[in-house]
Amino acid sequence: MTALRTTTVLKSLFVSSRPLSWVNTAFPFAAAYFVTTREVDLLLVLGTIYFLIPYNLAMYGINDVFDYESDLHNPRKGGVEGALLDPRVHRATLVAAVATNIPFLVYLFAVGSPVSALVLAVSVFAVIAYSAPRLRFKERPFLDSLTSSTHFVSPAVFGLVIAGATFSPQLLAILIAFFLWGIASHAFGAVQDVVADREGGIASTATVIGARATVRLAFVAYVLAGILLLTLGLPGAIASVLAVPYALSVLPFWSIADADAGSANRGWKRFLWFNFVSGFVVTMLLIAWVSL
Repeated sequence: MTALRTTTVLKSLFVSSRPLSWVNTAFPFAAAYFVTTREVDLLLVLGTIYFLIPYNLAMYGINDVFDYESDLHNPRKGGVEGALLDPRVHRATLVAAVATNIPFLVYLFAVGSPVSALVLAVSVFAVIAYSAPRLRFKERPFLDSLTSSTHFVSPAVFGLVIAGATFSPQLLAILIAFFLWGIASHAFGAVQDVVADREGGIASTATVIGARATVRLAFVAYVLAGILLLTLGLPGAIASVLAVPYALSVLPFWSIADADAGSANRGWKRFLWFNFVSGFVVTMLLIAWVSL
């Protein structure tokens, strides 16, 4: 492999792993583990690294390889919102996903308990099943959004379980709210791809019930997530405010027609930035909660 080709492959792998989304899976694990143990140890470091890069490379890399044909019809593919992988790097992407995941998974399975191993197995299965041939959960309406939400919530659950957390009603409320946020975010993200997905023969929640109904589903899920967080005591209840910008962001598309679904990309781009702001606020709330 020449130096130029190596550079090209590495760049493709980097883009395919969706760097803007790395924090969305690494932070839930790290925060859940640290808040439970109050320790910075090898498990925290290696687990965070795993959910930061290898996990995302597997999740998005597998998707980019097996969605190549449909991605050709999608004008937003080819940048930070999704790679359009050259077929010549498909094999390298799958090999890299396996090679980077296995060492971390061996360690995480070895140091955990049977319950944490089960959670991690579900998490990895969801990553593979979403895009892999025959399983293709992303083409099973409603299961697609449930699986996508699992991608982001399961690292947090794994962090809690392997750290030995006690699942109180408040903690369960947080996890359910997070899961609702994941469902809403995936559903709304799929709205902008309705036309491209239909042209590519891909079924999804959005292609089945339509763009308008999907936007309304996302709005309701965001609102329910916020209401659940209101049941927490301070400072946790403050996090309910984070649901507001997400819900408001989808409102302009309340009556969107399928033919205009691509315009929802404006709301999706705002969503990407909301994640960074929300992450900062959640971090501050965690610091406040730990100090109390």
